[in-house]
Amino acid sequence: GLNFIDLMVRQGNIDNPPKTPLVPGFECSGIVEALGDNVKGFEIGDRVMAFVNYSAWAEVVCTPVEFVYKIPDDMSFSEAAAFPMNFVTAYMMLFEVANLREGMSVLVHSAGGGVGQAVAQLCSTIPNVTVFGTASSFKHEAIKDSVTHLFDRNADYVQEVKRISTDGVDIVLDCLCGENTGKGLSLLKPLGTYILYGSSNMVTGETKSFFSFAKSWWQVEKVNPIKLYEENKVIAGFSLLNLLFKQNRGGLIKGVMDKLLNLYNNKKIKPVVDSLWALEEVKEAMQRIHDRGNIGKLILDVEKAPTPLMANDSTETSEAGEE
Repeated sequence: GLNFIDLMVRQGNIDNPPKTPLVPGFECSGIVEALGDNVKGFEIGDRVMAFVNYSAWAEVVCTPVEFVYKIPDDMSFSEAAAFPMNFVTAYMMLFEVANLREGMSVLVHSAGGGVGQAVAQLCSTIPNVTVFGTASSFKHEAIKDSVTHLFDRNADYVQEVKRISTDGVDIVLDCLCGENTGKGLSLLKPLGTYILYGSSNMVTGETKSFFSFAKSWWQVEKVNPIKLYEENKVIAGFSLLNLLFKQNRGGLIKGVMDKLLNLYNNKKIKPVVDSLWALEEVKEAMQRIHDRGNIGKLILDVEKAPTPLMANDSTETSEAGEE
């Protein structure tokens, strides 16, 4: 699976970027080829999906058994590679951090992306949840049925939300950072929760990245705990990769995956796959994410042959995402 964090890793826009050379990627699906000595519960030949601490974009991957999960019989490998990061992130934020319940409202940015679509699907499993989403206008037709209210990502969404819900929303899920932090906090109802889970505004064209990075940080609202106290607001952060690989919460994530796979088996959720790309096409695939061109998840398929480039063609080569 390709995620926005992979672009940030490539640009070095993360804390303690890894030493190069490295193989990127944090999630994958495939068939078990070999097992460690004491591994229980899996057999060679099992269809599985897994979290990996880098090195997922490869034909062979090695990862501890606690990060590996069996794929349901009717889930394809491409769906499975699209499943772990997006759905676990969405589930943990909604239910573990923000305590989503019947009748609440949620604002999610990048509603057409992998996490945004997972959030929308999970919200639909709870009665009477209102979902406000922002997305590029060309995605609206494709995703309009997945959210209650959809706004253009460049519009003044604060005013748009307040026009519909005067006292704001219960939950804000922010993957943008920068000036959106202050806007998100201003939209929270009393006892509402703002969660930062990414900072995609830090990803820019290569040349100006440092200056955009600095500008984005200057725009981050200085959070005053006394103000939070007076307004009864909650501010939180969520990083799935840190939870898994630095804070040793693999057991907690396993419980969440069990619940998510149950929802999948009951046809309540289904990963949205935008397109499949050959390993050789990784540059074009990353450009498509960078340009916010995707609806759902981009997948690197190790068995796919590169699509021949057409004249005047750049990132549209594999848009159909043929399986």
